[in-house]
Amino acid sequence: MTDDFSDAGNTGNAFFEAFLTLHHGLPRQAPGSDASTRALLSLCGPLPERPRVLDLGCGPGRSALLLAAEAGAHGAEVTAVDLHGPFLDELRTAAAARGLADRVRTVEADMNALPAEEVGDGSFDLVWAEGSAYIAGFDTALARWKRLLAPGGTLVLTECEWTAAEPSAGARAFWDAQCPLRSTAANVAAAQAAGYRVLGVHPLPDSDWDEYYGPLAERVRDRTGDDSPAMAEALAATREELDVRARHGHEYGYTGYVLRPVEAGGGDAWPARPETAADTAAVRAVNLAAFETPLEADLVDALRADGSWLPGLSYVAEAPDGSVAAHALLTRCEVDGAPALALAPVAVDPAYQRSGAGSSVVRALLAAARERGESLVLVLGHPSYYPRFGFTAASRFGIRAPFEVPDEAMMALVLDGSVPVPAGTITYPAPFGV
Repeated sequence: MTDDFSDAGNTGNAFFEAFLTLHHGLPRQAPGSDASTRALLSLCGPLPERPRVLDLGCGPGRSALLLAAEAGAHGAEVTAVDLHGPFLDELRTAAAARGLADRVRTVEADMNALPAEEVGDGSFDLVWAEGSAYIAGFDTALARWKRLLAPGGTLVLTECEWTAAEPSAGARAFWDAQCPLRSTAANVAAAQAAGYRVLGVHPLPDSDWDEYYGPLAERVRDRTGDDSPAMAEALAATREELDVRARHGHEYGYTGYVLRPVEAGGGDAWPARPETAADTAAVRAVNLAAFETPLEADLVDALRADGSWLPGLSYVAEAPDGSVAAHALLTRCEVDGAPALALAPVAVDPAYQRSGAGSSVVRALLAAARERGESLVLVLGHPSYYPRFGFTAASRFGIRAPFEVPDEAMMALVLDGSVPVPAGTITYPAPFGV
């Protein structure tokens, strides 16, 4: 896998040395972009004025430099860790050139054996790992790096994942041998099981792959001269991965995760739970307050009387005084006759909008659906909001709305990757009137 071997733990190996040499001076050592780094940073929420950041597997430090300049109100203090000394040399030179030398500290170390004297537990407001978490393994990274976070700290990492419901044999043959991939839904579930709240999910666009593979492919093409056996092997491995991407790139992609450990005692500011009969009036009031017309409030009432209503899949988030701050609902729909769930409506009392109440109730509701064994959720909503929960364009799966709608607004979330995703037109419950 040619993402970032800078922490592969074996720089004495001739192949890895050749591989790293092939990557020296490239703008990126993994799929990504400054825009995606900024998007992930925006999902972290408020930060200290100058947060303490740990960049693991930093390579030449593209993300470290951006974070040093832009994280927090006055930039960040970044500890950049990598096992490959020449990459850290590049980072120090670039930091000095940008006037950031006092904000970037480099540590030459294996991310799987971090020196406690330089990378202490509970020391960082942000732990950042773009294109490097696979070296430890996603689940291992979740477990091992949590202790590095200060109270209220955030873990940001990117992971290569399947985007196809049923990846082809050719794609699997390559990735199973390199780094077995999972779906976004499986990784969201793993993060929640590891004790994290998922603050945001950011699928990297195809252009982020181009930023990495474009210069790398050019270097491979331009390579001339007598190559050592190790370099010949590194070139062959790189050409294979470029070829797999060309043939199967529509089946996998990179996704960024923004995670925060759940505080001991479940200290979520917006506890969410299934609605009870006592909440019916409050749920209607929240929907009336949240929307300009009573249509959504009337829709909830109509769905309660419809066969599509699923007990236990109408959730509320509680305000500090115990009142209902937000509401979200899942009801039964179908895609070409196969069962799915429709997420609608999602309503937040205007007094609590942009506070996290809506995100809390949606996350809790999706977790409940996953625990019930549901496999697919559909939502028609704002394309800048719902991807944080793992939703992607439904058209990726061949799913379409029964009416004209912008492609990016009709989204799907696969809860169980082991269940084939149906393709076809969505059939909504009768109360939706479509």
